[in-house]
Amino acid sequence: MRGRTVNKALRFVLWSLLALVLTAAVALALIVRIALAPSKDEWAVQHKVGPLTLDLGVPTLIRLATTPWFAPWLDGRSLDTAHGPVRLRWDAGRRQLEVRCAPCQATLPALGPQPLKLDHLGITVRRDADRLAGELEAAPPEGTRGGGPLQGRWSGRLTQRELHVDADLADAPIARWYAVLVPDLPELQRAQIGGTAGLKTQFTLPAGALGVQPRVAQFTVSGLGTEAMLGARTACGPGANLKADSWLARAVIAAEDQRFFQHPGYDLVELGVAFDRNQQKGGIDRGGSTITQQLAKMLVTGSERSLERKLRELLYAVEMEQTLGKARILQLYLDNAPWGRVCGAEAAARHYFKRPAARLEPAQAVWLASMLHAPGLAAERWAREGTLDPQRLKWVAEGIRGISRAQRAALLRSVESARYPAPAAE
Repeated sequence: MRGRTVNKALRFVLWSLLALVLTAAVALALIVRIALAPSKDEWAVQHKVGPLTLDLGVPTLIRLATTPWFAPWLDGRSLDTAHGPVRLRWDAGRRQLEVRCAPCQATLPALGPQPLKLDHLGITVRRDADRLAGELEAAPPEGTRGGGPLQGRWSGRLTQRELHVDADLADAPIARWYAVLVPDLPELQRAQIGGTAGLKTQFTLPAGALGVQPRVAQFTVSGLGTEAMLGARTACGPGANLKADSWLARAVIAAEDQRFFQHPGYDLVELGVAFDRNQQKGGIDRGGSTITQQLAKMLVTGSERSLERKLRELLYAVEMEQTLGKARILQLYLDNAPWGRVCGAEAAARHYFKRPAARLEPAQAVWLASMLHAPGLAAERWAREGTLDPQRLKWVAEGIRGISRAQRAALLRSVESARYPAPAAE
């Protein structure tokens, strides 16, 4: 009898303790929910805690995580995030939170569908009221050639709805940028990369709006062997042997790379315009590649839409400018460019207009050049509708340089009225 009484008492105590624990857990969850619940119009995220889904105000979380009386509790803790494992450390002396993500990744639609991957990303956060500031560091894997971290500073302004950030990555050797961004790139084992680069950026969360202003100085590349292209032959048929002042060469430059004779293989202005356009579209809509970069894509790197391929293309383009020169680059581009069913300027001129490329009429040259933006689709439209995009034809004609006002007016009239029969399907 006495034993049964003791057992009942123990069970009662255990059930009471369990009830107290559950009550405390529920109470704690309610306190967290109330304390971190977003106010009206506040930037918020959802987070699952066991069976509960909490709506959390992000500005409130940031303020809490950088408050000296709470931040020490975060010291040494780790989080699994969509960007990678994150480890937190609180530096009481400097009153700053240190965030380390390793490895880390993020998808930037303006750069393509593949995520940007970093071996190590470290950020420090200090807060004064709603002003934030800190340092950032991105480092390559240990032992990477050209290694060393990229370092910079950032500042931000926190509101209830968003976080505005300005960041500046200090000038560093371009070889180091490659080591951090694409450490496994095969070309890094043999290329000699000179010059420096830096980057200013502004972005807003949660909207994701991003602006970039790159700085590049004295970019040089050697060791990739592009000098062999001086004697390269095209697989597209006979070469056109066009000079830069031919109508087709002028029209192609107007259509694809209007600063061809001014840039060193890359065009930061055009890349910035393309980045902004792609960001608006939420994906790759405009490439921003120069004629030299397009040639590198045709002959070496292929057309995969990824940051790695784009950075490979850039290396080859910079070296090609130094080993081949503008005249040879333009010839190679014209002799290899795609024009729907055919490739190469000579084959395209004969396929579409039954004449050599050197004897194309000005309006015919504009038609061919306007196709290069999307040659397959342009050829299909020509076959289906008997014409090409009139706005693009006009834009290309207006962009041709080295002609008089009277010549341009005559060209625009000719382009507007021209109708050419589509070539018969083969």
